[in-house]
Amino acid sequence: MKNLVIVESPTKAKTISKFLGRDYKVLSSYGHVRDLPKKEMGVDVEHNFEPTYVIPEKAKTRIKALKEAAKKSDVIILATDEDREGEAIAWHLIKAIGIDKKKTQRIVFHEITKSAIEKALKEPRDINIDLVDAQQARRILDRLVGYELSPLLWKKVARGLSAGRVQSVAVRLIVDREREIKAFKQEEYWTIESELKKSAAGGQEGAESFLAKLVKQSDKNLDKFAVKNQAAASQILKDLEKADYQVDKIAKQEKIRKPNPPFKTSTLQQEAANRLGFSTKQTMVLAQQLYEGISIGSEGSVGLITYMRTDSLNLSAEAVKNTRAVISQQFGDQYLPGKPVFYKTTAKGAQEAHEAIRPTFPNKTPESVKQYLDKNQFRLYDLIWRRTIACQMNPAIMDNTSVDIKAKNYIFRATGSVIKFDGFLKIYPAQAKEKLLPLLAEKEILDLIKLIPSQHFTEPPARYNEAGLVKALEEEGIGRPSTYAPTISTIQDRNYVIKNEDKRLQPTDIGEVVNDLLVAHFPKIVDLKFTAEMEESLDQIARGKKDWAPMIKNFYQPFKKTITEKGKELKKEEITEEKTDQVCDKCGSPMVIKIGRYGKFLACSNYPECKNTKPLPGEGKNGQPPEPETTDEVCDKCGSPMVIKTGRFGKFLACSNYPDCKNTKPIVKSTGLKCPECGRGEIVEKRSKKGRVFYSCSEYPDCKFALWQKPTGEKCPECGSLLVFGGKNKVKCSNKECAFKKEIEETIKT
Repeated sequence: MKNLVIVESPTKAKTISKFLGRDYKVLSSYGHVRDLPKKEMGVDVEHNFEPTYVIPEKAKTRIKALKEAAKKSDVIILATDEDREGEAIAWHLIKAIGIDKKKTQRIVFHEITKSAIEKALKEPRDINIDLVDAQQARRILDRLVGYELSPLLWKKVARGLSAGRVQSVAVRLIVDREREIKAFKQEEYWTIESELKKSAAGGQEGAESFLAKLVKQSDKNLDKFAVKNQAAASQILKDLEKADYQVDKIAKQEKIRKPNPPFKTSTLQQEAANRLGFSTKQTMVLAQQLYEGISIGSEGSVGLITYMRTDSLNLSAEAVKNTRAVISQQFGDQYLPGKPVFYKTTAKGAQEAHEAIRPTFPNKTPESVKQYLDKNQFRLYDLIWRRTIACQMNPAIMDNTSVDIKAKNYIFRATGSVIKFDGFLKIYPAQAKEKLLPLLAEKEILDLIKLIPSQHFTEPPARYNEAGLVKALEEEGIGRPSTYAPTISTIQDRNYVIKNEDKRLQPTDIGEVVNDLLVAHFPKIVDLKFTAEMEESLDQIARGKKDWAPMIKNFYQPFKKTITEKGKELKKEEITEEKTDQVCDKCGSPMVIKIGRYGKFLACSNYPECKNTKPLPGEGKNGQPPEPETTDEVCDKCGSPMVIKTGRFGKFLACSNYPDCKNTKPIVKSTGLKCPECGRGEIVEKRSKKGRVFYSCSEYPDCKFALWQKPTGEKCPECGSLLVFGGKNKVKCSNKECAFKKEIEETIKT
């Protein structure tokens, strides 16, 4: 064996192997081979923050095999990913295996294709120590914060807690949003619409009606809150009695709608969440699979997309050429711009990779590889392929029309739009649909069908979903492509944040307590600007413009001083207890609200002399789950009574004979809707193993009909599938191939 190629993943190794001849052996390191020790800090704060690395137990067998293979090789080629993490893995491999630098080469590529691998082999380079230093600096920073701050949280809040640098900022964003929602004061306002149609005298009797919204009164623009209450709305209705409705002005404008850029990590996560309902973690797992290689029949393992952790919007000249060829062949030259379209990267510190996320082979359409992909792999590949093709297509051209209609001293406005040329929308449909108006002329008299006054109330800002949180973090310059998904996953795993039934992120009681402690006593740790500056410092280290040790020293010394001071100053009861007016029924001492794993509970302030505790309404005693509730249902396995218990994801049925009988069942909530697939069962609410709510047929497993969103009970007017709630004030078609959406009429009609 002459050449040994080492990559991180066995799937990646399999894909690369088929491009190389007998002179190459490709092996996997299975990820990181060295890390900081688990049971000690592993950072020498007295000597320039020198890290101590160890080989994890699970990696020792792999290292032994790689050492043996390296001894038999003339050249060792390190082909790990090109970002900081991949560069660090390559560097650690040299240290762990003890490879002679003279016979070591480092190669990088953005896609796993034959041409990319062959090109990389011709252009080997040395390890980029600046990238390694940036990765080391981040790892050491996070270890220092976690190792110093977590013990303080254990002592002053609750055992088992931990803190992270970027994670703490993410929690702060969610807590701040939750408090905005709680502080929000609802405001009433009214809108008035007129439903109109062309006059029968105009020769179009029976023409379709259209809506126009009241926008002016006596030449004064009416803002959103101009009509504040029912009395004001009623006065306008009275003023409009016996009014004539005449077209006052028609304005037409051609609007150019350009396609969005190709995907980078953050926009892929956001679009996959919004269009496909994927979590950030799920998106990255699927993207990793598509990047590393999928077995495509006789072709073997093929990497279908480029590297998925990137801030770049750049496309290679070869990729643009191939994409334009697909557009010309499949859609015609009218969809092809005269020149290639280029996009400028705007992300702060963008440098993790040099290309956007795109298909490695644009001519491999989603349909051509569908049989080789599972459902979710196909949906993500389809999304990436369409976005890439669309970004090189001509813009869509819209004809927008605005019609002002005069009624006495009031002006109503109707708007409509028609797609004149679909352009990129042909392959990447937008949510907006055509809104047609009848052919109207200035001074034309219209017939009023009815006036529609509607009461509304302002709504608080929405809680973040995962896509929104990624967007917020990116806008603030916090985190990088490789950190968004693990950050969001970590804050949920630590139970600082939960995902509610609407897939929105809410802080837990313990999350709020920890956040408040950090905001009050460690403001820099959760300060958005400071954290963004830290990220910029890491970027400067990666570019070779800053040394890592002084940067960590500047952070650590004041941080350590604060830790020491707060350890003496803070009292647990001041952080975790709330006074109440209640008195202990056992000793007469005041009761306080404490916090436990399952939420808040009442406890005697005379602890440990008195250990009396009580649940708060809806909470369990002593921070534990509430007592089981009795039911009339009988266990179908042992005949014992079933009880209602409370777990991490809410209530469920369990056998009272536990642990002898471990039978459990979900509590079925019926929607009252018949299953559209089998017609026998009802659609009921269920939870997946991960706690996510979904809706499926009660006749499962005989009928496998299921939806992730709650059905409204109505059918889609375009395809007949069930409509489902699709987010704030919207419903959409459950059929993924149907683009129908509409606003929910959350109004009170008078």
